[in-house]
Amino acid sequence: MVRTRFAPSPTGYLHIGGARTALFAWAFARKHGGSFILRIEDTDLERSTQESVQAILDSMAWLGLDYDEGPFYQTQRMARYREVIQKLLDEGKAYHCYCSKEELDAMRETQRACGLKPRYDGRCRHRTAPVPGVNPVVRFKNPLDGEVIIDDLVKGRVVVSNAELDDLIIARADGTPTYNFCVVVDDWDMAMTHVIRGDDHLNNTPRQINILKALGAPIPQYAHVPMILGHDGERLSKRHGAVSVTQYRDEGYLPEALLNYLARLSWAHGDDEIFTMDQFIEWFDLKDISKSPAKFDPEKLTWVNAQYIKATDSARLVQLARPFMAADCCDPSHGPDPVKVLDLLKARVNTLQELADAAVYFYRQLEPHAELRARYLTAEIRPVLEELACKLEAIEWNRDAINRLLKDAVAAHKLKLPQLAMPLRVMITGETQTPSIDAVMELVGREESLRRIRDHLGRYPT
Repeated sequence: MVRTRFAPSPTGYLHIGGARTALFAWAFARKHGGSFILRIEDTDLERSTQESVQAILDSMAWLGLDYDEGPFYQTQRMARYREVIQKLLDEGKAYHCYCSKEELDAMRETQRACGLKPRYDGRCRHRTAPVPGVNPVVRFKNPLDGEVIIDDLVKGRVVVSNAELDDLIIARADGTPTYNFCVVVDDWDMAMTHVIRGDDHLNNTPRQINILKALGAPIPQYAHVPMILGHDGERLSKRHGAVSVTQYRDEGYLPEALLNYLARLSWAHGDDEIFTMDQFIEWFDLKDISKSPAKFDPEKLTWVNAQYIKATDSARLVQLARPFMAADCCDPSHGPDPVKVLDLLKARVNTLQELADAAVYFYRQLEPHAELRARYLTAEIRPVLEELACKLEAIEWNRDAINRLLKDAVAAHKLKLPQLAMPLRVMITGETQTPSIDAVMELVGREESLRRIRDHLGRYPT
């Protein structure tokens, strides 16, 4: 059975790169009927926080990347790591190293002076007696010859000579195991068949494979996906618009839109831009992942989100937009049918925040800027508006009837439609950019529309 994992370190929030890695590992497991495991690699005690752990869990839940096992925490598995370290020591596949920092610095300086690559030279490999007063680290005894062959499912064949690898520290002087070692034991114990991760981990893979071999453990297949870069080709950062997953949630992006966009970073299925996660799982294949870095484009993400909002059922949008509407001091349960309101607005916005902002004037009156009043609420148009208000009281209240009345008023007073529609729009919505004013008035309702018109005519005499 296929078993994949996502193994973030809780030293910050879940960002775009990590979310895409999680998506690829999740989709691969789902495509092959396997299991997807969440593992929290929290051995960096100084930088790991519970807040970051919770942000990762919240992000995974919001994205809908459900895991079959976990979350497992490395800090809860220390006894197991120490057990395996002792096994390697007992079998002569690891050893204690008593070198001081000063001794190691001098060794590297000598190597640099000789034009050699700085690396640990194995001087403690054959030490038989401990050094009094020194707490040693534990180093893995890496093979001295041969090579490590990685048939990477994205990069292709990667060959690394063991002569290029020094003896990795697998336990610090205080006894705590190191990251590269914990990963190996976890992947072994959790029976990982495929390790899908960022290509910044590629340098760790030969060392991890050698440790797995020393333990007699099966070697998973590796797939190292390319980095995501900013538009300038630099490593992705906040200045490129890449923020935490939870911030995208808080700014009004739909989870399915973010997943759709992430899927298209270094992967493609023909020219398909918009697709469901079921389609993505069906189409996904590691061989289709590009070897080249992807470039993050915030504008494209926003476009994708707009397509999803436009296609989403308005009843669901009401539920999603409620927190944003509440922040705008709007209660959709008091006023026009919010389903009809959002149905009218959703093709005009990019995010749930924009959708909520666009809906405000349906639920509370907005005061237009003074310059808008001066521009549109003129002495010439006031008599037309007063006459129109009287006639609005008598018509059947629907969009077609309102539209006919506006056209009749325009014809009777030899006006162009915007000369009447814009003052109405400003009085009723407080804005100049809205859907057709007849559609807006139909939803605002006869009583509230007339109240706002007359309120402005009464408060701002010319």
